[in-house]
Amino acid sequence: MEIMKQTRHPEPDEMTLIEVMRALSDPIRVGLVRVLADGRERGWGELRAPVAKSTLSHHLRMLRDAGVTRTRQESTRCFVELRRSDLDTRFPGLLDAVLGAAHGDDVGGQVALASDADDPTG
Repeated sequence: MEIMKQTRHPEPDEMTLIEVMRALSDPIRVGLVRVLADGRERGWGELRAPVAKSTLSHHLRMLRDAGVTRTRQESTRCFVELRRSDLDTRFPGLLDAVLGAAHGDDVGGQVALASDADDPTG
């Protein structure tokens, strides 16, 4: 029998604007949100950022603890997805505003998917 570690995620009504904004105050974390904004669940190994794996793990944990992402563990693999619906319900328009501004200013542009990072044509 395989035991899966359960990770605590805040319910939408437990999310606070201060914690969400704190989680979105770092360019790497904004880049992770930009990558996850396509709505697909991604394995942690698919994410590429110019930081050590332990630092990437810290950034993903900050996003999860604020309620921005949901993490799921399956055996030894971890998967992450953006909680767009929960964020849009709790803070209408916030995520779209952050993503629009981040795209316009190229905040977090150094974060990519492994397949994108390996493709020199970008």
